[in-house]
Amino acid sequence: MNILLQESAEIIKDYFGERLNKMIVERAVFGLFFSGVKISTGHGGLCFTPVKEIPEAVCCPSSAKAMPLSGKLSGRSVKSYLDDLSHANILRKTLAIATLNALSACYWEENKDLDYKIEMDVDSFDVMKIPQGKKSVVIGALVPMLKKLLAADADFKVLEMDSRTLKGKELEHFAQSKDAGLYLPDSDLDVITGVTILNDTLPDLLAMCKPGADILVTGPTAGMIPDAFFKRGVTVMGGILVTKPDELLDIISEGGSGYHFFGKSAERIVIYRNK
Repeated sequence: MNILLQESAEIIKDYFGERLNKMIVERAVFGLFFSGVKISTGHGGLCFTPVKEIPEAVCCPSSAKAMPLSGKLSGRSVKSYLDDLSHANILRKTLAIATLNALSACYWEENKDLDYKIEMDVDSFDVMKIPQGKKSVVIGALVPMLKKLLAADADFKVLEMDSRTLKGKELEHFAQSKDAGLYLPDSDLDVITGVTILNDTLPDLLAMCKPGADILVTGPTAGMIPDAFFKRGVTVMGGILVTKPDELLDIISEGGSGYHFFGKSAERIVIYRNK
């Protein structure tokens, strides 16, 4: 388990204590773009669905191998889901992160005196200021941020494993993701996809970042308590807060995306580190 997930889970476990023993996951759904859960407290959580990470899921026998718990997901204890935060099976880990995000939503509902600020119905890309005359790095094909940087004629690199995810002028800024160490130490603005939480690359990426840089980690995977992230230099996190879990799970089970649920069954949130 990467240290960010480990520390986040420890905070949640310490807070809920014995209450965690009675909590179960009532529903679990894998969607085309998002996966999610509803826990017995009535809260929901999301995670990015890592479709590209499941190359074996091309026929019935290998698909069964990809998710061996199909048909047994509902009714499992929340603690057993959290145990999967370190599981080698990427789909089990996906639902584990969704569960951690659901527990984070419950934690926030019960705790109003936080060491950080949460703002609802705000797009995390909109709150990031582009540093004039300085370098920026985007990790992942985060199109809204790329458009913002291009419009500002900014000096930036977009690090991706596959250049085919980029178009037009975006390609002029492409760099291989393996070269993060060449660009992050000189960057004053780093915008990082939350998928790096799921694939365990984020801790190493944060260690490469320039001290004092503005760092945004964003996406459905990043909708969790931010303490461990802020401790390692992240300044802003952007996630999704589920407001109507059953409605949301119905939507994502039918291949729905943010267009279908924002403002209806979920809201964008931005979490700011106190300075």
